[in-house]
Amino acid sequence: MRTTNDQLINELLNIVEASTATVNKFKTLSANELNYKKDSASWSVLECIEHLNLYGDFYLPEIEKRIALKKTAPASGLFKPGLIGNYFANLMKAGPGKMKKMRSPGDKDPAGSQLTAATLDRFLKQQVLLTSLLNKARETDLVRTKASISLTRFMKLRLGDTFRFFVYHIERHVAQAGNVIAGIR
Repeated sequence: MRTTNDQLINELLNIVEASTATVNKFKTLSANELNYKKDSASWSVLECIEHLNLYGDFYLPEIEKRIALKKTAPASGLFKPGLIGNYFANLMKAGPGKMKKMRSPGDKDPAGSQLTAATLDRFLKQQVLLTSLLNKARETDLVRTKASISLTRFMKLRLGDTFRFFVYHIERHVAQAGNVIAGIR
């Protein structure tokens, strides 16, 4: 996959916009619908969104810091993913059909949390910041600027790959939350 920085950012902004619109629709649901779980091993809508909030708590400040220390985008404006970053991003990408289940790290697993609709508001605020950061990143070299990942601060990915992983992860779990609602209607 080789693309321009602008094409990549526009693709990611479209996903963020769609995810934001979906979560805004969740705000019309009752507390029972937002907390409904098919079984004890599954997540509710609010748990799916809180999981994203927990990741946002790490990635948004990290991305913001890296953009502040940015390397200026090259004249070519081309983005080429790194080998590991591309693997992680594609692992998160929501595709047609059933998504592969993955275990969440314990500090990012909201199962059993007492959550309210405020979880949705927190997510929507994070989406506003993410949109702003994506737009600021248009002037940033998405290949030479690196960002830490949540698994270990010793490994850094290209900023473009970090954005891809983070936004695809959001898309994946918003779709998961949508599937919870589809299962009760």
